[in-house]
Amino acid sequence: MTIKSMTGFGRGEFEQGGRVWTAEIRCVNNRYLDLKMKLPRGYSSLEERIRKKVAETHLRGRVDLFLSVSGDFSDLQEVKVNLALAGDYRNALQALSDEFGLESDITSQVLAGYPDVLTREQRDEDLAVVWGMAEKVIDSALGSCDTMRSQEGEALAADLIARLKFFEKTIENIEKNIPELLEQRQKNLQERLEKLLANVQLDPARLAQEVAVMSDKTDVTEEIVRLRCHIAQFTLFLAEESGIGRKLDFLIQEFLREVNTLASKINDANVAHLTVDLKSELEKMREQVQNIE
Repeated sequence: MTIKSMTGFGRGEFEQGGRVWTAEIRCVNNRYLDLKMKLPRGYSSLEERIRKKVAETHLRGRVDLFLSVSGDFSDLQEVKVNLALAGDYRNALQALSDEFGLESDITSQVLAGYPDVLTREQRDEDLAVVWGMAEKVIDSALGSCDTMRSQEGEALAADLIARLKFFEKTIENIEKNIPELLEQRQKNLQERLEKLLANVQLDPARLAQEVAVMSDKTDVTEEIVRLRCHIAQFTLFLAEESGIGRKLDFLIQEFLREVNTLASKINDANVAHLTVDLKSELEKMREQVQNIE
């Protein structure tokens, strides 16, 4: 079995060129795939690629992805000189010297100290290189998260199979009680009629007709057959690779529908107790299924 839970956590780290990339992924159950990501400033262009990457391993669920990078970014810093502005400063200083008869000691260091002569700018990174590093760390986080989801999925499958066996056994117990229940109801019907009619001779044909009507109203063969079909289908779904959560959730609803019908047809204390057990197991199964992808 390779079913996956929608709950998991994964972390990845990758270092290259003096920079450390880190990715963390947290996911919980959700009806559809809902991806929220937090990226470093300046890397929003990676968002669409990351969405496609996450969608490869997550069919649905709430996924929070955090991507960060730290380290040395000095290779992206570039110092530029504004020669025109520096020339204007030099000419202005020379004019002051000539006007007031001052010695002129204009050096490059002096000019560099004036505003906006030297500026520091950030060079654009090569997106292909950036994605190569980001993809590695995201793949690592997705991989560890997927491992955790698969492990929890196996535990969920084992629990569901155990509950399914209990469910099937309870259905068998109900089915075994039906012949005795019908016989007792036939006897009760006959006793009530005898009391009501006193010494009036009962028509065997009429009595047989009433028994047949009663038996038809309490016949749960169809419900039991459907429940067994649902059990078989549920087991087959658990053997599939992925994307079975919605299918299982639908089957749980069908289980509940048949159990309610069965309980309404058979008005008996013992059977009522057993159907309560069935509903209790279905509720527990529903809770587990809600977390399966």
